[in-house]
Amino acid sequence: TLDTASKVFTYTVTYSGLSGPATAAHFHGPAAPGANAGPTVPLNPPASPIKGTATLTDAQIADLRAGKWYVNVHSMAHPGGEIRGQVTATK
Repeated sequence: TLDTASKVFTYTVTYSGLSGPATAAHFHGPAAPGANAGPTVPLNPPASPIKGTATLTDAQIADLRAGKWYVNVHSMAHPGGEIRGQVTATK
């Protein structure tokens, strides 16, 4: 969820079925589905479920609302990322 007044983004990320334990996880953006971008918010610790908050900039909020963020979870077998999911807005 995103509180636009405080700019606080509250998230829960769940996943399963990796080849091994997650070694890192991040929100990335801005990027269209299938495109790559750098990390914007680290997720620590990376074990599912990952819960946390982050205070975003106006630009980050615009990218998040436009569907230009994704979550990438890394493992030893796949250091570049084993699983990825595009973040989509709900109304």
